[in-house]
Amino acid sequence: MGLFKSRAEIELDGIIRQIDMNMSNNYKDAAQDGLKEFASMVDDMKRSGKVKPKVLARYESMLDEYKAKMQGYTHKDQKPFWT
Repeated sequence: MGLFKSRAEIELDGIIRQIDMNMSNNYKDAAQDGLKEFASMVDDMKRSGKVKPKVLARYESMLDEYKAKMQGYTHKDQKPFWT
């Protein structure tokens, strides 16, 4: 990890912080929205070449981890306790 980050890396890190915060507060819909934004931004970075390949690989790995972690992470799958 370098000392200086590009603007794109700073934006991605901000999205990651939002996802983590929303997940810790059980805001499932907001976390899913953040994941979609993160995925689209990683795709944009890949197409535009704004980040180095090594950095891009790290963010793609993080994206795969979040996708696996958030599989089925929605309120609609949650059963109400009163039924």
